[in-house]
Amino acid sequence: MAEVQPASKDALGYRMKFGVIAPSTNTIVQPEFGWMAPKGVTNHFSRIHIPDDPLRSDADFEELMVRIRAELMQAVDRVMTARPGAIVMGMSSETFWGGLAGSMELKAKLEARADGLPVAMGSDASQAALKCYGDIKRISVITPYMPVGDGEVRSFFGDCGFEVMAVTGLKCPSPTAIAHVDAKTLRDAVNEVNDPQVEAILQVGTNLAFANIAPMAEFWLDKPVLAINTATYWHALRMNGMQDRIQGFGSLLEDY
Repeated sequence: MAEVQPASKDALGYRMKFGVIAPSTNTIVQPEFGWMAPKGVTNHFSRIHIPDDPLRSDADFEELMVRIRAELMQAVDRVMTARPGAIVMGMSSETFWGGLAGSMELKAKLEARADGLPVAMGSDASQAALKCYGDIKRISVITPYMPVGDGEVRSFFGDCGFEVMAVTGLKCPSPTAIAHVDAKTLRDAVNEVNDPQVEAILQVGTNLAFANIAPMAEFWLDKPVLAINTATYWHALRMNGMQDRIQGFGSLLEDY
């Protein structure tokens, strides 16, 4: 007779099944999370349905956030039918919205909807990751957002005690267009926000393909350069007791 596994595990995910919430337009977070998954850990995506409407202004970006909020909890409900052991937010913009208080409120709502399962979010992951490198206070940030989104990111990190030295928002023209930003543009964005006073650089926006670029930038700049997908997946692993060291994504997953 086959061994009965706990609901949060199965034949392939015998260590952990992560339920991941991501926008339907996001084509980067799923493959990047897949590359980082250690043996015995599987990722199961539930999509927040949003249209790929143009983003020309702050108003358009605000409307996108309204659409995400309208669909978010239904996406949680869908992935819960797979009986995961933990929830991972594969989107970051909403986790920064409303500053630290807004982030804490969102996490409480998600945990309640997920029947008390632990929830890993980009906002928490960013703080936890930065703390690994000592008493870092001065950071710069790269985003795919319109200025209104950049402002929310700046406010969140300000609430957490960081001085945001610079923010480069790429103003991507649609949700799917975020995934089309090329490596050169991202390299130039890193150089734009870098400064001798900046102690760490953080990229947010889970549809930017930054997980492979961050370790290269980190090596050349000799300072932490953190991709939000790497930080979030690292946080999900560590908060669920998995200490695997994973090569190829920078010092965070390799050393902490």
